Amino acid sequence: MSETTPTSTDAAPPRTPGRIWLMALLLLALGAFLRIYPSAGFTGVGFDEHLYQRYVVLLNAKGLGAYPAFCDYFLEEQSKGGICELPPTRFLYIFCSSVWSHLFGPGGLDQPGSGANAVARSALKSVSCLFAVLTLIPSALFARRLRGDGAMLGTLALMSFAPIQIHLAQHCMIDGFFAFWALMCLWLLWENLRAPNHSGWLAGLTVCLAAMVLTKENAFFVYVALCGLVALNRWGKWGTVTPKLVLCMIAGPLTGLTLLVALAGGTENFIHIYQLLVSKAQTLDYAIRTGDGPWYRYFVEYMLVSPIVLILAIGALFSTARESRPLLYLAAFMACSYVLMCNVKYGMNLRYTTIWDMPLRLLAYTQLAQLTQRFGSRQPLALGVLVTALCGYELRQYLILFHDCALYELVPGGLLFALKFLKGATPILQ
Repeated sequence: MSETTPTSTDAAPPRTPGRIWLMALLLLALGAFLRIYPSAGFTGVGFDEHLYQRYVVLLNAKGLGAYPAFCDYFLEEQSKGGICELPPTRFLYIFCSSVWSHLFGPGGLDQPGSGANAVARSALKSVSCLFAVLTLIPSALFARRLRGDGAMLGTLALMSFAPIQIHLAQHCMIDGFFAFWALMCLWLLWENLRAPNHSGWLAGLTVCLAAMVLTKENAFFVYVALCGLVALNRWGKWGTVTPKLVLCMIAGPLTGLTLLVALAGGTENFIHIYQLLVSKAQTLDYAIRTGDGPWYRYFVEYMLVSPIVLILAIGALFSTARESRPLLYLAAFMACSYVLMCNVKYGMNLRYTTIWDMPLRLLAYTQLAQLTQRFGSRQPLALGVLVTALCGYELRQYLILFHDCALYELVPGGLLFALKFLKGATPILQ
């Protein structure tokens, strides 16, 4: 697992030996197993899961043509008052789960009931798990394009054991699904900068941007960060910004937004849905108690879950990344998105950091590779041992937090209780 970097930043990575691909497939299989195997201590149905389940049941029963009616019902109910609910405009996750239930669920999906609820919940969980597994593939390939074969294996190994990634795969949560599309956009923007006007990369970026917008309103943070990368390219010199690339970065989100407006039943409904979401989130008791804090809150919470990865990644930012344009690209993305995400009042949650998992783990691996250079010819062995040990530690963190302590929501109270910073009879705000 030695650190290999292409000799030229403009050239493709050298040909990868078959044994490297075999190792990557084994790591991918291991990562898939950890996500598929039911290891979560919490086996109930969370509040968000219940709402997604309801949307899938309605979509199965009424069909796609009735989607504007779902949005009308959402507006009607939310306008009456009551607790803040997730909007049906998180369409792509709901739609994929509906398709999954039709493909693999039993018959009778057109009649809402307890059976339909179970089918919808199973489909949602399956889609979450599937995309948590799929995220491993662009993580590995993107790392290879940036830093070579060793980085591909190291990043894939660390991503396979990432605690939050495994946790999200075990539940009907949208954040892992969203992280897949965000990572694809980050990767495809890099490829478009390196290979200007390549029709395949341009089409892929356009589709992924549209899919990201169709998934969740957090797409705004990622999109602004991607635009920031384009603006910073003048100094970062990651590649070439062409008119076609700018056009695709406009057309992709605009396509997704147009589809969302149509599904919502018009521009007025669409705007009203998000106005209600924002206004109610500001008064939601749970969000007020758990979703606010200082700008460095994400650092503190990530340190609780994956402390070694975060420390190594920060170390890489002050050493290797300063001399590596690919790593500066990842660092700039995290910085741009972090500035936005840490300033959302009552809107911070550790689940949202899944968009940084791959960059952080590539940086952590790079730092380990630098630290083991002193071993000379034995560097691959030393690096492999350290990566394996770190993977073991990450798995231990997952078992403590999400298996033994059965955490569901990633809020400070639960994390501090699980790690015994706080002691008492039961964790608060799980």
